[in-house]
Amino acid sequence: MPKRSAGLLVYRRRPRGVEVFLVHPGGPFWAEKELGAWSIPKGEPAPEEDALAAARREFTEETGQAVGGEFTRLPPCRQAGGKEIVAWAIEAEVDATAMISNTCPVEWPPHSGRTIEVPEVDRGAWFGLGEAKRRINKGQVPLIEALAAATTTPRRRALRVAQRPRRAKLRT
Repeated sequence: MPKRSAGLLVYRRRPRGVEVFLVHPGGPFWAEKELGAWSIPKGEPAPEEDALAAARREFTEETGQAVGGEFTRLPPCRQAGGKEIVAWAIEAEVDATAMISNTCPVEWPPHSGRTIEVPEVDRGAWFGLGEAKRRINKGQVPLIEALAAATTTPRRRALRVAQRPRRAKLRT
């Protein structure tokens, strides 16, 4: 069974447009990677844990901050490795300079048998929607697109469009 993660796509409105808050994974493997490496703060729910509760917990664990307000469910997406991402959008402020992340063990160098502790995320930043689509893991781009639709059209219509299942294209 494919893994599942739950996360939050935090956004804010600025005069130049909507910005989203993304995090960069910590550790030596990700140190020099930028494009396609960033993510929404997310993680796997514990057994029997509500997905939104897991998303909120993971956000706090990875950023050291909490957000509250109206959470809007986004359509789920799937990353290249098969992991399903369920996410909620919330308009909120996060201080990217005040990040405090939990740590996790990583085998480094790979296949060495040596384990080091690294921060789960090493930094967070705000990005405009176009730049966010360049930086985020490609499997999470549909989350940015759904948010863009929801923040540029009337709310009720946008949420119906964002939650409508995609139809397979027929080849002729």
